[in-house]
Amino acid sequence: MPKRTRAGVLVALAAAGLAAGTALAQPAGAATKAPGFLAAADLPPYASSSWTAGKVTAGLSEAVEVDRCLGLVLNDDRGSWYREFHTDLDAHAVQVSVESSTTGAAKARFARLNKDIASCAARTEKADPDLKVTFKDYGTLPVEEGAHVYGLHTEASWGATDIRLLAVGRDGKTVTVVDWGRMGGFKDAPVKAFKKTATKAVDKLH
Repeated sequence: MPKRTRAGVLVALAAAGLAAGTALAQPAGAATKAPGFLAAADLPPYASSSWTAGKVTAGLSEAVEVDRCLGLVLNDDRGSWYREFHTDLDAHAVQVSVESSTTGAAKARFARLNKDIASCAARTEKADPDLKVTFKDYGTLPVEEGAHVYGLHTEASWGATDIRLLAVGRDGKTVTVVDWGRMGGFKDAPVKAFKKTATKAVDKLH
């Protein structure tokens, strides 16, 4: 695999670094209670391999912090938690939830995330001419204060191809993002099942 990171696609999660469970790890200064998170069984079914869930952890993963689609908005770990998921093959996912101080702040974060995801393909291609990124808007979901689902297909000049599904949702002061990815194209994206996952993610927040 080339040394460069596939921009716009989360780094594949190392299986050895994920331990199943729901224990909450928290750094100093973090809020004391995490919102509800998806379980492994809530992810879209994956052929020949089940999902494994990591622990709910306060803060942000390094992959999310540097992600071109999400990092500009989710790079402040105060009031943030994440949970990573992986299969034995190439599929991986992460859920990030952020508690804002006010409903207005959560609305602004929700709007900015949607804007950044919609512009991510163009920004990625501008930053790296070796990548071709195709964006799809899969529409909104009628859950709590709303959710939106998107798809991004990244093709690299050296032959790598990845598909990514993203969902952004809000319930009151809490915004959550679900990011799913694997090798392949839009035909490999379980959009219908992912919409159910996204709806569960928002329903489980509170």
